[in-house]
Amino acid sequence: MILSSCESCFTLILWQYCQLRYTMATGVNMKEYNKILKDEIANFRKAGHQFMNKEINTAEFKGISGGMGVYAQRGGEKLMIRLRIPSGVLSLRHLKLITEFAMQYKLDTVHLTSRQAIQLHDLGIDEVCDIMEAAIDHGLYSRGSGGNFPRNVALSPLSGVEKDEAFDVTPYALLVGRYLMKRITEYRLPRKLKIAFSNSDRDTANCTVNDIGFLAVVHNGSPYFKLYLAGGLGMNPCVALPYEELVQPGEVLYYVEAVIRLFTEEGDYKNKGKARLRYIPARMGTGAFMECFNNHLAKVKEDLKLEEINPVIAGDINQSEGLKEKPEETGCLIPQKQNGLYTVILHPLCGMMPAKTLSKLIAFLDDYGGGDIRLGMSESMYIRDLTADGAKKLLALTEDVRQVSKVQRSVSCVGVPTCQIGVEQSQDLCKSILKGLERGNILDRYLPAVHISGCNNSCARHQVSEIGFAGSKKRIGGTLEDVFELYVGGQCSREKTEFGRAAGIMKKDHVPAFMVEVAEELNQNKMYFTDYLAKCPAKFYEIAGKYLV
Repeated sequence: MILSSCESCFTLILWQYCQLRYTMATGVNMKEYNKILKDEIANFRKAGHQFMNKEINTAEFKGISGGMGVYAQRGGEKLMIRLRIPSGVLSLRHLKLITEFAMQYKLDTVHLTSRQAIQLHDLGIDEVCDIMEAAIDHGLYSRGSGGNFPRNVALSPLSGVEKDEAFDVTPYALLVGRYLMKRITEYRLPRKLKIAFSNSDRDTANCTVNDIGFLAVVHNGSPYFKLYLAGGLGMNPCVALPYEELVQPGEVLYYVEAVIRLFTEEGDYKNKGKARLRYIPARMGTGAFMECFNNHLAKVKEDLKLEEINPVIAGDINQSEGLKEKPEETGCLIPQKQNGLYTVILHPLCGMMPAKTLSKLIAFLDDYGGGDIRLGMSESMYIRDLTADGAKKLLALTEDVRQVSKVQRSVSCVGVPTCQIGVEQSQDLCKSILKGLERGNILDRYLPAVHISGCNNSCARHQVSEIGFAGSKKRIGGTLEDVFELYVGGQCSREKTEFGRAAGIMKKDHVPAFMVEVAEELNQNKMYFTDYLAKCPAKFYEIAGKYLV
């Protein structure tokens, strides 16, 4: 039996607690709040039909649909909806609901995103609106998961169970998420705003490349957050600026509100290409930006009394040592800091989770008595608080879907043919790399996960990965070719966050052969990629040079 005796007990209780506190603190009745959101859907449904009937164009529809968490797919015939899983904390009842949607609308897969949300693809306008309405009735929302709004708050997926974490940051991520949703219909931001909470220096929620990031630390025996501001990926990426002072955990909402006020007041509403938060310190200077932020922070503290949560630093916990994973399960089975409990990581190919697998998972969790389910930043699902016996059963149950090696657990955005702004077929490239390795019977032990974005927007975070690719088009010898730009040596942590070096352009069809040769070189030297790159950079770039155009 799991430590939690009800379905994802900790998650459910915490969610109900936050909802109750939200109602008490704001005076907003959830039924009234849900009615406001539902009233929007009727108008959105009309706009969706206008788009399908070609009465409004793609850009006009995107301006309406983004804030609803809906985007038109390439070609404009089908739609995608992004369900906002709060910081990736997924209750069993919501997993059941999403699986019911997939079955009802005959969807073979659902997409686990790199921002801890779940996307449903290939839907019509009425299907999307019906899903939104049904989801609201169950406390699940898509509102604000796209467009110029605060996006889903990122969270380290092992927070609360990971060995050597500073403290569990889950309550803070959920608190901020609820705070944002309270006023989601009121925001008028220049562009999207991304917030992250990491539980350790490993920065698994990527605080150091978000608009505002809270990284848990322990200083002189007391818990704090190290704050980071104005980071971001994509065009003109920036590593976030470290804030000089440590932040009291109970004050996180004041810092979030200060950033929102600063962004609203100083952001560029005219030039969309320079409307993200990171362009503000670039324009006014770092010193002036920090002064501006501090002024907003002081005013927020003067104006508002916001909810606070006191952190809990776990004492000494007996660590799990009883179950040893098989070599083929390395990276899929993680001993928790709680004695005798484990986390199983399910990473489906390209983040596309089969609906049939979700049904099997639900049956397992129902029989098992529940489970703590989290979504990660790498298109993975984490099933936590499993006993050794439960972990073994789940590993066996998901063997046909679960990717095991690092390179098999590569991350790729949806890309072409689904994404409307995508340039290249990122998922197809990921599959081609794996097929190339399999066809050559190449050992992939030393290869890292590859992060593949279909364009320069870095949805797969190719810019901070060991090996990354970004899709593009290039005219070569008079022919327009499918190409990917290679990025090498990126990393994200409190100790050192840096962007990968843009090493050149490869034809899409040449990438699998390049990855095979890299794997063979790593195997010959018995070295993992980062170590090899540090020791033999000239040899690596010699290999890459053979494939660059």
